[in-house]
Amino acid sequence: MDATNESSEGAPFILLGLTTSPEQRRPLFGLFLVLYVAGILGNGLIVAAIRASPALRAPMYFLLAHLSFADLCFTSVTVPKMLTNLLAHDLSISVAGCLTQMYFFFALGVTDSCLLAAMAYDRYVAIRHPLHYATRMSRAVCKALVGTAWLVSHVHSLLHILLMAHLSFCASHHVPHFFCDHQPLLRLSCSDTRHIQLLIFTEGAAVVVTPFLLILASYGAIAAAVLRLPSASGRLRAVSTCGSHLAVVSLFYGTVIAVYFQPTSRYEAERGRVATVMYTVVTPILNPVIYSLRNRDVQGAL
Repeated sequence: MDATNESSEGAPFILLGLTTSPEQRRPLFGLFLVLYVAGILGNGLIVAAIRASPALRAPMYFLLAHLSFADLCFTSVTVPKMLTNLLAHDLSISVAGCLTQMYFFFALGVTDSCLLAAMAYDRYVAIRHPLHYATRMSRAVCKALVGTAWLVSHVHSLLHILLMAHLSFCASHHVPHFFCDHQPLLRLSCSDTRHIQLLIFTEGAAVVVTPFLLILASYGAIAAAVLRLPSASGRLRAVSTCGSHLAVVSLFYGTVIAVYFQPTSRYEAERGRVATVMYTVVTPILNPVIYSLRNRDVQGAL
């Protein structure tokens, strides 16, 4: 029994993917290839336009460039492997490869979360305190916000990976997912995972739930200011913009919270895969559309 467990410890994981049906693999490959290319082009164009255009030097665009870069990397951590597995016969991924994928997935996901909060704060200051905007959102403050987002995300990810690396997987290595995600791996582990789940509900909440609440508070204050605008067309335009922002933000945080902030014993693989597609593929595509492609300055730069 010990020899079996020991040999199983170093065995690669098998990613079962989005579907086990051969008939569905090619249509799914075509769909997600189109979505992935659209996301890469959209976010890549935003980064290039902001870096190249002297007109896009406001703090909002500095934060947006980092969000687009993070989204570009975020989708590239999981989607290429998913596309490969939809056509390949070998669905395996090494333990080291699995932990590496998980590290960058967590790090870039938390970076997204922090940058979305920073962008909401930027809009809050611009609308509620326009006279102090230049000092409260100076270049130094923006760099500090971005630097903190990247630093916190990597510390968060490193902490989780160090704990995950000590887990034992002595039963099945078949992961019912299209990448190495937290919940499916915890369900496969024969180790005690209570300390990791406790970390999710404490430290994890600080980097996911707290930014979400800050965003809601910021947009609530913005909405109050918008309702006092004298122009009906101005109110309508502002409500439309804020509404679309909140819709994408709610989709991102809602699906993340639904997947990770539940006991591992209650995790359902099929629902988890659908929810994960929302925040790994859909929201990174929507972000450039919502935050930039409707913006006249960005359109001019493009």
